[in-house]
Amino acid sequence: MSDRFAFDIAATDGAARTGTIRTPRGDVRTPAFMPVGTAATVKAMLPESVRATGADILLGNTYHLMLRPTAERIDRLGGLHRFMNWQRPILTDSGGFQVMSLTDLRKLTEEGVTFRSHIDGSKHTLSPERSMQIQRLLGSDIVMCFDECTPYPVQETASLDSMRLSMRWAERSRDAFGDRPGHALFGIQQGSVFPEQRAESAEKLTQIGFDGYAVGGLAVGEGQQAMFGVLDYAPGMLPQDKPRYLMGVGKPDDIVGAVARGIDMMDCVLPSRSGRTGQVFTRRGVLNIKNARHQDDPRPIDEVCTCPACRKYSRAYLHHVFRAQEIISSMLLTWHNLHYYQELMQAMRDAIAAGTFEAFHTEFHATRATGDIEPL
Repeated sequence: MSDRFAFDIAATDGAARTGTIRTPRGDVRTPAFMPVGTAATVKAMLPESVRATGADILLGNTYHLMLRPTAERIDRLGGLHRFMNWQRPILTDSGGFQVMSLTDLRKLTEEGVTFRSHIDGSKHTLSPERSMQIQRLLGSDIVMCFDECTPYPVQETASLDSMRLSMRWAERSRDAFGDRPGHALFGIQQGSVFPEQRAESAEKLTQIGFDGYAVGGLAVGEGQQAMFGVLDYAPGMLPQDKPRYLMGVGKPDDIVGAVARGIDMMDCVLPSRSGRTGQVFTRRGVLNIKNARHQDDPRPIDEVCTCPACRKYSRAYLHHVFRAQEIISSMLLTWHNLHYYQELMQAMRDAIAAGTFEAFHTEFHATRATGDIEPL
C-alpha cells in the first residue's frame, strides 16, 4: 500500500460522488460516515464492534484529548491508534468548535484562543501551531486546520471577520503541519450563509493547498433548509478532485441531502448519543424504544436489519433493558444505529455507482414517510 494520501472518484451521479480515500492505514469508501470517538472511544462500543458495522474511519477530538488524558500522554503510550485499539484511519478535528460551544470563558485574539477547561477550570491556549502539534502527537491520519467556528445567527460583517481570521489561521496551520507523507491536512471553508464569503474562503484555501476540504460553519442551528441552501453552491466552489467533508452532520435525511449535493464525508454524535437515550433510527424513520407500545412487541426493531440487536432481541426486551437502565441497552441500540448509518452509506455508494441515485433518493423519503408500522 502506498505511503501517500490519495482520493479516487469512481463514479458520479448528478452532484453525488462515490470513491475511495486511500491512506497507509486503510481505504475509506466514500460517501463515508465517521462515528465519533470523542474521548478515544465510541461510547458503548468496542472498536471491533464499530468496525463490524462497516465503519472505515473514526473521528477523535483534539479539545477533549488535549485536556484528558493529554496528547503528550497518548504520544508516550504509542499514539491514538494503539491507545484506543483502532488500527484504521482516524480523523481529528481541530478543537475550534468545542472551544466555541463548551467554554464560557474564552478570549479570542489573532494568535489563538485562550480558554478555561470545562472539566476543572484550568487555563489553556489553542493556536494553529498548538492544534497541529496536538494532532501530530495523537498520530491522526487526517488533521483539520484550526479555525473559528462562526456561530449562527451572525451579522454579515462579523461573519466576514471570522472567516478571514480562519483563513489566516489556515495558512499558519499549513505551515505548522509541514510535509508529512501518509498524513493529510484538510482546510475548512467558512462564510456562514453568505455566498460571496464562501467563495472568498474557497479561493483562499485553494491557494494555500490542502489534501481535502471541509464545509464548516453549518449544523450550528441554521436549520436544514438554510444548510441545504449553502450546500447547493458551497461544495462546487472547492476543488473537484479532493474529498469534501461536511462537519457535524447529522440526521439520516441531512446525510442523504448532503451527498446529493456533492459531500463525501460526514460525522455526528447523533447515532451513538441517540442509542443511549432510546432513540432508534430505521428505514421508516425514528422510533423511541422507551414507549409503552413496545413492551409486549416480539418483533425486532427492523425485520430486514442484520445487526445483533435486530437478529437476536425483540423490541420488548430492548424496551425492558432501557427502562431498567441496563448497560446492554446502550450497547445494542448504539450498535443498531451505527449499523443503520453504515448501511445507508453503502446503499448510497451502490446507487451512485449504478447511476440510480435519484431513484434511491425518492425511495428513501417514501419509505421514511410510511412511519414505524404498528404490530398486528
